[in-house]
Amino acid sequence: MSNKTLYLASPYGFSKHWSLKLLPEFITKLESMGARVWEPFARNSSIDTLSPGWANKVSSSNFNDLKQADGLFAIVNGTPPDEGVMVEIGIAVALGKPTFLFRDDFRKCTDSDEYPLNLMIFSGIPADSWNDYYYSAFDEIDCKKKAIYKWLRN
Repeated sequence: MSNKTLYLASPYGFSKHWSLKLLPEFITKLESMGARVWEPFARNSSIDTLSPGWANKVSSSNFNDLKQADGLFAIVNGTPPDEGVMVEIGIAVALGKPTFLFRDDFRKCTDSDEYPLNLMIFSGIPADSWNDYYYSAFDEIDCKKKAIYKWLRN
């Protein structure tokens, strides 16, 4: 089993229902594959959002977690996907972190015929095998032929 840390970027923590129903499914799936999952909403739950400077504390915490994590798993549903998740992807790409994308949203969100999302999101993913880093169904996440499975075992 792996001891690699995955930062889980998603907008699901903003909704009580999503944080109770959707987030745990992703966390459980990734942990069952051997990842240590860092979910930013849970990791920042002790920050008082009524105190001055709370937003800076949250963003600094997230940035530091991204720097320390071994990789990023980003949920990129929506048209466009959540802007915070897009920034987190940009940070991970700039830091050279392995980046894995999940989108089961059937709507197109691109100007490219090749990529299902803004082409810049794929700048940190190998061009010849980007499909191995892109997941369009929940059941694909633990597929042995896909990149995250292989990455967690190396």
